[in-house]
Amino acid sequence: MAAGGAVGAALRWGCGEAVPDGPGLPGTTLAINVVGSLLLALLPGVAPVRRSPALAAALGPGLLGGFTTLSAASEQTRSLLAEGRSLLALGYLLGTLAATVAAVALASRLAPAPPGTAGVPSARRGAS
Repeated sequence: MAAGGAVGAALRWGCGEAVPDGPGLPGTTLAINVVGSLLLALLPGVAPVRRSPALAAALGPGLLGGFTTLSAASEQTRSLLAEGRSLLALGYLLGTLAATVAAVALASRLAPAPPGTAGVPSARRGAS
């Protein structure tokens, strides 16, 4: 899991270097969090991940946990507030929440139900 976290953090850093956030909306961080949320929600639908708790931990909390970043989004929101850009800060905060929840909802529609869970709501599939 630690190696996955290191790789995920390096990927996030690379994305930030390749497409740095501009002076307005921190779009790179927003995109990272939306993509990471989508991939995290799709992960339980991947058969090898369902069969291996170690792989699930390495890819879920490890890789994708290291890739996504609530702390950076929080700091960017704080920075926007400190600059007096309250509406942009509020839009960024609410937009991040809405976009990540929408990504998870999209994943629940895209991901096939794991065997033996047909008819079980997607939110309960991962519960054991």
